[in-house]
Amino acid sequence: MERVQKVLTRPLVIGVLVIAVVGAGFGLYWFQPWKLWQDETVEEALPQAVQASAPPAAEPSQEPSAPSAPSAPSAPSAPTGPQTLASGELISHEHATSGTVKLVRLTDGSHVVRLENLDTSNGPDLRVWLTDAAVTEGRAGWHVFDDGKYVSLGKLKGNKGSQNYALPDDIDPAGFTSVSIWCDRFDVSFGAAELARA
Repeated sequence: MERVQKVLTRPLVIGVLVIAVVGAGFGLYWFQPWKLWQDETVEEALPQAVQASAPPAAEPSQEPSAPSAPSAPSAPSAPTGPQTLASGELISHEHATSGTVKLVRLTDGSHVVRLENLDTSNGPDLRVWLTDAAVTEGRAGWHVFDDGKYVSLGKLKGNKGSQNYALPDDIDPAGFTSVSIWCDRFDVSFGAAELARA
């Protein structure tokens, strides 16, 4: 027993044990394997147009009104709701991924990327990227999305559900052709969709 205690108190053994504990802790933080069994569902509605309030009704006049002139035909009105400019279906890359991606222009002229019925794995440091990369099936498509032009629209809000991601005002969506659920920690795509213009 005394001999075992002497072995355990040797500086080399203590150093190895400390390194093993620190390494295990870092590995757990870096890979966060428990997230594979934790789902986070986020359900957001598509932002709608703000309806302008109707003008107040005119007060009834006591005097007889003059006959009104025939009104000119009005021009066709612009669409009043959000418009889908492009859309595509998510394909699986490193993790099984499904759902629909839409690029939507809102009535105020701003744009959002909308994920609908998303279903993917949870993971560390997942982001939604708008990119100009082609979407390729299989391992060949896992790492291509940081090779060209891309914009991070923020952290993935949930690995399941329907969510909106606003584009910065200075970004022209016309220059982008795909969306990736991107793991920034390991530089790999969980899944991606090619955007087909409507």
